[in-house]
Amino acid sequence: MEYATMQNEESYVRRFTSFEDTLKDNGEAWLMPIRETAISRFKELGFPSRRDEQWRFTNISPISKTPFKLSEPGESALAASDIDGALVPGLEGARLVFVEGYFSDALSSIGSLPDGVMVKSLKDALSSERELVEKHLTRYVDLTDDAFSALNTAFMQDGLFVFVPRGIILEAPIYALYVSTAAAAPTISHPRNLIVLEESAEASVVEDYVSLDSGGVHFSNVVTELVAGENSTLNHYLLERENDSSFNVSTFRIEQQRDSAVASHTALIGGSLVRNNIHPVLAGEGADCLINGVFMGRGTQHMDNFMMVEHASPHCNSRQFYYGVLDDKSRGVFSGRIVVHKDAQKTDAKQTNRNLLLSDAAQVDTKPQLEIYADDVKCTHGATIGQINKDALFYLRTRGIPEDGARSILLVAFAGECIERMPLEPVREFLQRIVTDWFRVEIA
Repeated sequence: MEYATMQNEESYVRRFTSFEDTLKDNGEAWLMPIRETAISRFKELGFPSRRDEQWRFTNISPISKTPFKLSEPGESALAASDIDGALVPGLEGARLVFVEGYFSDALSSIGSLPDGVMVKSLKDALSSERELVEKHLTRYVDLTDDAFSALNTAFMQDGLFVFVPRGIILEAPIYALYVSTAAAAPTISHPRNLIVLEESAEASVVEDYVSLDSGGVHFSNVVTELVAGENSTLNHYLLERENDSSFNVSTFRIEQQRDSAVASHTALIGGSLVRNNIHPVLAGEGADCLINGVFMGRGTQHMDNFMMVEHASPHCNSRQFYYGVLDDKSRGVFSGRIVVHKDAQKTDAKQTNRNLLLSDAAQVDTKPQLEIYADDVKCTHGATIGQINKDALFYLRTRGIPEDGARSILLVAFAGECIERMPLEPVREFLQRIVTDWFRVEIA
């Protein structure tokens, strides 16, 4: 292990001691054993290296060697006008804004909600909804071999809390905007999100990570736990569009009960080094899960996507569609693992990963995997890496479209396949504009 990495790991452990002292009188005593277990596990694990199978294609030394300062509430005073340009237009509904990982009441607008629905900061919920939070928080994410989730659990303080009671259908989406700002030194935040849907509830949740500055170094270490009750439906969106100096590691752990339907939609656009972990467990019979995402890298961006779908009960369906577009010297990773447990008969699981390389220096590593312990299943996976189809390019050019324009049209169509699967219209239209601009397409 390199000296700088070892020093940083030790600094997190030392910092936890002083951090722990600040929390002794905040009424969250039940969390202290959990925090202590998490920091002990981080100390045992240390940061992952390329010798770890799950990280073999990603060098995290830019994170492990950087001496990040723990962000604190109130460090950045923002006005509503400061975030106007960062918002996804047209998202009507509850909006919660987090600055450097901490909830900002002044910038948020929750509005009226149906009876029983709770949308608030996790910090508030830890005291006001302790029984409900304690039942679910930290119960699903696995700390045994995940150093980043262990670090988040040790230092978590704030994030999004959503509770939708039985039978309630939320028509408007819940929008959580996580903002990082310019800072004199590299900073780290640990947003922790908990989403609980009871039986037959429905909702849409958008997590959006943005930078308001172009060059500040910030590390967002995120964990989101979702509990989808029987026959519930959730559409979840993760938008990562931070600046090219920032880091983002997100872990989305999904627990699905009988006949629930969860769709995870992801768009990775910004960041220097990004790791996107998605781990659904289809624990109840008849559960359905869609994992859909697009990642676009250029310059020297590195985007790593790690999926593990566990089929634990019979008659469950899962679909994965992940598309990557890589230009310049950027690098992408897709590791998709489908695990079908012994009792998960009648499983239907499909996985597709497609990648386009726009330069000779761009690189992608793809690793689809099937691990099947049942004997009555339908499971397929496939991965492709290529360049723009020359025949399609020639066809468009014969119609009078210049080569650059034809190339852009094909690229937008490629990325658009994933975006079109996103049912929330404002998000879909917003991403279509970003993709169009990314490919420099002029719209007549």
